[in-house]
Amino acid sequence: MFDSRHIRTFHAVVASGSYSAAARVLGYTQPAITQQMKALERAVGTPLFTRVGRRMQLTEAGESLSRHAETILGNLSAAEAQLRAYARLRTGRVRLCGFPSANVTLVPEALSGLAKDHPGIQVELLEGEPPESLRRLERGECDITLAFTYPGLHEAIPEEVAEVRLLEDQLTVLLPTGHPLARRRAVQLADLAEERWIAGCPRCRANLLHECAELGFVPDIRFATDDNLVVQSLVAQGLGVAMMPALVLPSLSLSRVCGRALQPAARRHIAAYVYRDHLRIPATAVVLDALKQVAGNRVGC
Repeated sequence: MFDSRHIRTFHAVVASGSYSAAARVLGYTQPAITQQMKALERAVGTPLFTRVGRRMQLTEAGESLSRHAETILGNLSAAEAQLRAYARLRTGRVRLCGFPSANVTLVPEALSGLAKDHPGIQVELLEGEPPESLRRLERGECDITLAFTYPGLHEAIPEEVAEVRLLEDQLTVLLPTGHPLARRRAVQLADLAEERWIAGCPRCRANLLHECAELGFVPDIRFATDDNLVVQSLVAQGLGVAMMPALVLPSLSLSRVCGRALQPAARRHIAAYVYRDHLRIPATAVVLDALKQVAGNRVGC
């Protein structure tokens, strides 16, 4: 209904007492002020000023608008300041969905850098394994999602979603420290054919089955959990071995567990997914850049 320029001019007219005085304050011509006030009166559908001799006087409608004008202009100024802050990366909120091993390694390191360089950016951290984490992006529940795939598995993502490759994460085997193979620097997957196994999330379990099938055996899976700490505890108790990504190794919290490289070498691909339009949002772009920087420091893990 209202043009903000007309409200500003109206406020100046009321404050200065006349069209000519408002024109001097705003740097307009008096006819321009007159035209804006006529346009505002047409918009509200009633006169805002009357003349009493040479003086201008507010009508009842003008009095009402005058009471609101300062609040309206204050809110507009606050909105403009907030939008400038978004554009200059002083503030913003980004919803980031990560899978468990990323949320204990990549994400905290990236957020630590953000807290120093962009303290006004707030990150809401969510958790989900792929492909559910990608569905959360499509449902609008997050702005950036992290996901992993294995060789031969390609994500089916909408055309409007961008995939940003982050790193290649080597797969390892988690063993109890007293296991005979723990003395080796690398372990042949075929040497674990008779072991009991602890499987991870459905996608990781599928990859384990595939890798073992390539070597001609079916793993004896006794437990399945997507909680990395639970996997470590089960391995520490000698209840099985587990295929784990190298990304998890720095967070090993039990002294009775060790990680060893697997042979033949296998890797999973880790990427960030974001709607292409969101790449233009400064806060989203800076969070994505932080993730890329941290991932770049881990190349080869």
